[in-house]
Amino acid sequence: MTVAAEPARTSERDWWLRALLVLQSPRPVFAALRNDSREAVEARQEPITALVLLGGMAAFLLEPNTRHLTDQTSVDGLSIAVLVFLAGGLSGLISYWLGGAAIYAGAKGAGAEASYRRARHVLAFAVVPLILSLLLVWPLALSLYGADLFHRGGSDTGVAGDLLTLAELACAAWSLGLVAVGFRVTYRLSWTRSALALLLTSAAFVALLVVSYAVFHGAGGGG
Repeated sequence: MTVAAEPARTSERDWWLRALLVLQSPRPVFAALRNDSREAVEARQEPITALVLLGGMAAFLLEPNTRHLTDQTSVDGLSIAVLVFLAGGLSGLISYWLGGAAIYAGAKGAGAEASYRRARHVLAFAVVPLILSLLLVWPLALSLYGADLFHRGGSDTGVAGDLLTLAELACAAWSLGLVAVGFRVTYRLSWTRSALALLLTSAAFVALLVVSYAVFHGAGGGG
């Protein structure tokens, strides 16, 4: 390894550590995102890619339809795992670009100096709590209920299913809170403006989803 390559590897390792640190002490992580130098951006590319893919899988498991994958056809555990990996990863990439655009719009609307790239990076680190649910909540649930998690009326219904849903929603709310911290720290907004940015981000994201849906189905209908 060359002497020049060592600082780059150290910087990349720092960003991997920040992916864990954001759960405990998010402020220094979001403050570090202010650095838009080429070296800093390159150092966080691999961690961000991993966060986006894992976050997409976690979000895919949150979707109500995912809980009914085995209702109509017989799908084994391996097929479910592959589907979650592929569909979740693709969903993560799409959400990364759309969600980043929404955060960019929210920051600009609240009066912050923003770039689209920085907005995407804020989103990537904000989804870490969702990834926590993927790595902790779901393995426990699978060990208890197995494939019943993906079947309507399985053994996970009732109090157990409600607790699983609450844990997932808590992680989603945590992620939303980290977006607010990102506005506060990365963009140096007051809490009032951060709340406004979060509101504008939500509206922009819904609008982007509606437009994307219309374009997709319009193209499909035209074919």
